[in-house]
Amino acid sequence: MNPLKKLAGQTAIYGLPTILGRLLNYLLVPLYTRVFVPTEYGIVTELYAYVAFLFVILTYGMETAFFRFASQAEFRKKVFGTSLLSLMITSIIFLIIVYGTAPFLSIKLGYTGHPEYVKWFALILAMDAISTIPYANLRLENKPIRFAFVKVSNIVINIGFNLFFILLCPYIIGQFPESTVSGLLSHIYNPETGVGYIFISNLIASLVTFVMLFPEVRIKGLSIDRNLLKQMLRYSWPLLIFGLAGIVNETFDRVILKHLLPDKAGAMAQLGIYGACYKVSILMTLFVQTYRYAAEPFFFDQAGKSDARKTYATMMHYFILVCLFIFLGIMLYIDLVMVFVGKDFREGVGIVPILLLANLFLGVFYNLSVWFKLTDRTKTGAAISLAGAAITLILNFILIPVMGYMGAAWATLICYASMMVISYLAGQKHYPVSYNLKSALKYSLLTAAIYTISVVPLTEMPWQKYVINSAMLVLFSAYVFHTERQRLRLIANKGY
Repeated sequence: MNPLKKLAGQTAIYGLPTILGRLLNYLLVPLYTRVFVPTEYGIVTELYAYVAFLFVILTYGMETAFFRFASQAEFRKKVFGTSLLSLMITSIIFLIIVYGTAPFLSIKLGYTGHPEYVKWFALILAMDAISTIPYANLRLENKPIRFAFVKVSNIVINIGFNLFFILLCPYIIGQFPESTVSGLLSHIYNPETGVGYIFISNLIASLVTFVMLFPEVRIKGLSIDRNLLKQMLRYSWPLLIFGLAGIVNETFDRVILKHLLPDKAGAMAQLGIYGACYKVSILMTLFVQTYRYAAEPFFFDQAGKSDARKTYATMMHYFILVCLFIFLGIMLYIDLVMVFVGKDFREGVGIVPILLLANLFLGVFYNLSVWFKLTDRTKTGAAISLAGAAITLILNFILIPVMGYMGAAWATLICYASMMVISYLAGQKHYPVSYNLKSALKYSLLTAAIYTISVVPLTEMPWQKYVINSAMLVLFSAYVFHTERQRLRLIANKGY
């Protein structure tokens, strides 16, 4: 089968539930930014940044190690049992430690009086970490319907309880205070909980998902193979460093922002604005994450084929093209896109183009990472990510006190651009791939020109601005189609 068609199919099968889920979750942002003030939403932004960091630690590269070692069917059960039980043991230890220190941790995080936040997130993290291996096994065994059903169920439950606690309960109790239903709801709903209901909804969804995956976890007969575990950990520990460095690049700005801003009184509000506008780059983020989700097992699957490097180059070419279209689609209509967040949050619009480009560079880096994963040079990959993390740390400490959240956005962009360049140069030395740099540069310059024209105030009438921007987008699309049609026809017919 045509490998690019296969990748597209895998992206659709396994990526759509993920992209749908993340999209629906992001669609809660308009609700949050209209119900909660920036200071309250800042709590959500900060805590989920910590969650992302801890999730990488709790999974310690086991998902990728599972794909790497379970590719041979005869060893799959042994690999499954070893990786699953390993994650179970470490997650239980994590729960015990966190529950024993929850009051202390809540004070240190600045949420005195809310140790339940810490406990809720510990449970969410433990269940989600253990669930990664059953999810990975569903992908490996090609069970897309089951995979999609569990994924979508998680999202529907999460959104349902968000709407129930944040909209329905206060509405019914406020409008019909004397009704029987209000009396019943008053036993489970407390307005003082506020943003805590976002976390409770997540906890319920994770618990239900965890239970739904039980049939995939046949504990009987499973055991830890110590020699295999050593091999898997030897492979995965650089990926843990890689993941930690990556998550520092992704979330450190939201963890440190309130501590570095000169105005401490308004710091949580600024964090809330930054977190909300960060979500405006949703389409680029979703595409990069979904592509990565489908591409990682695909990289390994293609590795042994004679034309693998050509496949990787073609993947990169069209990945960049799609990202450029997403950038233009958002930035040419940014005034409409910003309706996504509440009015109190829209002052952060300036970070959107910066973060869109940052995510594009991150996606290119994910494509380039094929070289160190296939050559088992994961230590080099970890070193590149550590370099990126160092850049992130240094630039955040330098720029945030001077530029506020704009400094955090620029730090993210510079970090991902640096990682991309370093990975490309190292990859060409150890696993050379003939990427079409000339084409990527040409399309990027055209995109930059169109964006520059769009920000020039050619007219004061919004509708005229949208007409001009739409015309430029159509012309760009026509040019791309005309330039690429022969290659696309060749891919459709022969593969290349």
